[in-house]
Amino acid sequence: MKISIIIPCYNEINTINKINQNLKKVFSEYEYEIIIIDDYSIDGSREFLQNNYSKSMKHTLIFNEKNFGKGYSLNIGFQKASGDIICIQDADLEYDPNDLIPMIKLIKDNKADVVYGSRFRGNGPVRANSFLNKFANFIISSLTNIFTNLSLTDIECCYKVFKKSDIQRIDLKEHRFGIEPELTIKFSTLKLRIFETGISYFGRTKQEGKKIGLKDGFRAIYCIFKYGIFK
Repeated sequence: MKISIIIPCYNEINTINKINQNLKKVFSEYEYEIIIIDDYSIDGSREFLQNNYSKSMKHTLIFNEKNFGKGYSLNIGFQKASGDIICIQDADLEYDPNDLIPMIKLIKDNKADVVYGSRFRGNGPVRANSFLNKFANFIISSLTNIFTNLSLTDIECCYKVFKKSDIQRIDLKEHRFGIEPELTIKFSTLKLRIFETGISYFGRTKQEGKKIGLKDGFRAIYCIFKYGIFK
């Protein structure tokens, strides 16, 4: 089975090359492709990608004509993917690609249709750097569970693995971080086998480059009610 790894990238000049090298090592025994969607970076990420990955057989580069947001970029990547299984990977170094392998295996072994990573299930080191972020995540995950009747602990986690055939059945609307609850709610309406596995997490602070903020949290709550009520 072919694996498509979707990487939305916005101003990650310091990490985009390293995460690509890590993915190359982890997936060396797999048939895979990496689709990078640069969301109009202004720090040199676009130029670096053009100069270093434009001729790679394993990489597909997409350059947005303006900054649309993570959700928009992911949706573009989903449409472009040619793999049987799709993985989401951030362009920073907060997540370890090794954690994707057991997630993929659950789907390959036909034990799951969708697998979410969780930073709260205890399967590796997790940086303890923001109580407010963790609390906000708890609220968002809990509200989403109410509308979906799921028991997920970390819907805001980047790592999500699913079948291309299933994502093609979903019409995604959100352009920014609201895509996380939207995707979860819309997966739940398909009556899929949704699992969750613990992962490691080397989180960043705002000063170190983390981009999600308070307004994204409020948008996520709005999206939960929007897509939860009008499924």
